Amino acid sequence: MTEILASDAGQLALLALLFLAVVGVAYGIAVMLGERRQIRERLVDGGPSTSDADIAVGAGLRVHDARGAWVALVTYIEKTGIPLVDTKDATLRSRLVSAGYTQEHAPRVYSLIRLATVIGFPVGALGFLWGGGGSPSLMRIYIVGGIAALLGLYLPSIWIRAKADRRQRNIINGFAAGLDLMLVCVGAGLGLESAFSRVGMEMTRSHPLLAEQFGAVVLELRAGRSQEDALRRMADRAGADEIRAFATLLIQSQKLGASIAQTLRGYASEMRERRRMRAEEKAHRLPVLLSVPLVTCMLPVMIGVLMLPAVIRTIRTVLPAIAGGN
Repeated sequence: MTEILASDAGQLALLALLFLAVVGVAYGIAVMLGERRQIRERLVDGGPSTSDADIAVGAGLRVHDARGAWVALVTYIEKTGIPLVDTKDATLRSRLVSAGYTQEHAPRVYSLIRLATVIGFPVGALGFLWGGGGSPSLMRIYIVGGIAALLGLYLPSIWIRAKADRRQRNIINGFAAGLDLMLVCVGAGLGLESAFSRVGMEMTRSHPLLAEQFGAVVLELRAGRSQEDALRRMADRAGADEIRAFATLLIQSQKLGASIAQTLRGYASEMRERRRMRAEEKAHRLPVLLSVPLVTCMLPVMIGVLMLPAVIRTIRTVLPAIAGGN
């Protein structure tokens, strides 16, 4: 490894990989910030009247298919005869929707990226091996290529799962506040659709992901979809157990004729209790997590500091006495 890094070709390859990594991270951050800024601009763009604000929220939260370079590339590849549709398209689409990729072309783009990483990672790894000037053995080529192919196969899936988990945490963090606002709206006499619209408009800046979910429900209700179907679709898009339980609770309350305000009040209290329990759980985990760095880093140093005087005394007194006695 040191011989490869010492050569000019190895250093150039390493610098190129670092450059690509930095560019990819910077591009991803720029795209994410740009999307959040566009969502906020669309959501806050509206007049002072309630009807105009509701229309602005609905228009801002509508999902648009970004027909860009990725779509053109995917279409061109499929025209060449290489299918990019996964056999488990429904499962894959649900995972992508949970991660925030709701476009129709998202599964095809995901398959293309996964195919590119499965091919590109082994090629880059083998090029890095041969760039050092040596001739690696066949076993080394096989092991390095296999590990790189496995990384290319599973890294996109890990990325999607991590993004879905992070998105669910962001939605759940603002859900308790959203329930309190919805309880106030329902208690003031607003209907369910108006409450979703108002809460989504109020939480645009503080919790944009939750506002997006509420705005999608408003759009579906205005388009003629039933409340049960719209709530179940919101639960499927969010992918969080709390949202799914909330949708089920509202559906059952409407079927049984129970008071929605009382239902929301009880579930809001339960959500606050769950949030407090999660905070206590994280607080109780801190001593266990802190014990690992304490044992591995501070304990050897403390033992060395405590034993050092005894070691010095032994070297100065005991060893000369033993040597003189001999």
